[in-house]
Amino acid sequence: MQNNRSLLLITLIPFTLAAVLTVLTDLNWIALPTTLLLVVRWLAIVGLIYYGIRKKSLTAWILISMVVGAEIGNDFPEAAVNLRVLSQIFLRLIKTIIAPLLFGTLVVGIAGHSDLKQVGRMGWKSLLYFEVVTTIALFIGLAAINISKAGVGITLPEVAGGEKLPDVAKQSISDVVLHIFPENIAKSIANGEVLQIVVFSVLFAIALAVTKEHYRRPVLKFAESLSEVMFKFTSIIMYFAPIGVGAAIAYTVGHMGLGILVNLFQLLATLYLALLAFLLLVLFPVALIAKVPIKKFIQALVEPVSIAFATTSSEAALPKAMEAMTRLGVPRKIVAFVMPTGYSFNLDGSTLYLSLASVFVAQAAGIEMSFSQQLLMVFTLMLTSKGVAGVPRATLVILLGTLASFGLPVEPVFIILGIDELMDMARTSVNVIGNCLATVVIARWEGEFDENGSTIEAEDEALEIEGKV
Repeated sequence: MQNNRSLLLITLIPFTLAAVLTVLTDLNWIALPTTLLLVVRWLAIVGLIYYGIRKKSLTAWILISMVVGAEIGNDFPEAAVNLRVLSQIFLRLIKTIIAPLLFGTLVVGIAGHSDLKQVGRMGWKSLLYFEVVTTIALFIGLAAINISKAGVGITLPEVAGGEKLPDVAKQSISDVVLHIFPENIAKSIANGEVLQIVVFSVLFAIALAVTKEHYRRPVLKFAESLSEVMFKFTSIIMYFAPIGVGAAIAYTVGHMGLGILVNLFQLLATLYLALLAFLLLVLFPVALIAKVPIKKFIQALVEPVSIAFATTSSEAALPKAMEAMTRLGVPRKIVAFVMPTGYSFNLDGSTLYLSLASVFVAQAAGIEMSFSQQLLMVFTLMLTSKGVAGVPRATLVILLGTLASFGLPVEPVFIILGIDELMDMARTSVNVIGNCLATVVIARWEGEFDENGSTIEAEDEALEIEGKV
């Protein structure tokens, strides 16, 4: 352990030096040749790679790959843009896991324990918690944009002929409700509709729980085997995570550059500060009240949050997040129910962003919205944001739908699109943190959180014993 810390310290010194020299040169405080800076940065990266080889940790490799990806995007932008295919391969592989993993874990969690009353309890407790937390997130976003007034005084850009926003129809409350229920489970799986898959799996599990034993046992055994295989499948896919994550960061930096941050810093800073305020003023107190082991929780979050940050997809982090929370001490049946449900009802970062972005559009268009109008828009978002999927750019569709409902122009959205990937990184990371915390809170509420850590082996043993009886 001491050797690893010493190696990390030795590795970080040249990396920090390279970063400081680059920033000072960009600010014209010192003058160093570009080639020299390039060599210094890559030597520092070689040191990080050596540390990763010695450390042999997936978390370390994911973080290192983010640094390498950013450097490739900065130094070789044309080549970096072409690396996007690697991140898309990773996302596709992850999406193949979601449906069978959710189905297997939910069926085992509900039908395997035959405690249907607990399912009902977890349902109303989860929805109550989700609604309270996301509502607070909406109001924090509203407060942040009204304080910063980031959209006031902005000159709207000329819309290029090739640029086009998706056409979004207005959604009624009945449309939102209908979207929860699957009409064809194969279609739901193909479209990545997480909530619809959850609804089908829960109903299937309830039906299985009330079926006669000799019919129930073979299906339950299949679900147990499917669940175990999919967790192993996840472990295999995660070996590709550093490549997928590094490619995602390289693409983002390569096709955007870093200059755009200067022009849109106020909007970007408003979102990041609002999300930070949400983490410190809402999620952190919740963690303290629920007596979450903060240090262990943060350590468990590193990998899934890193994946979410780089890929801008909550869905990409779902399998790893579920595994991390189970190892932290949350029973698998609670993780399997709460986390995927939260992906439709508890996307804290996305809901905060939506309230902030909606008012930003009004400010940029020079439209004065009264406080009562803003409140009405927030309450509308409380409903429409529940349909946000855990995939990149889904919030754009909800944002456009909200603007259409309130008669606001869509032109300012092109300003947001300029830095949407950088904003998406932050809000997606908060989505994952919020859903991971929700599983621990519900586990505490149910009195089933294991202080000593991993519940995977214990649950497997219990199911094995149950199968022999």
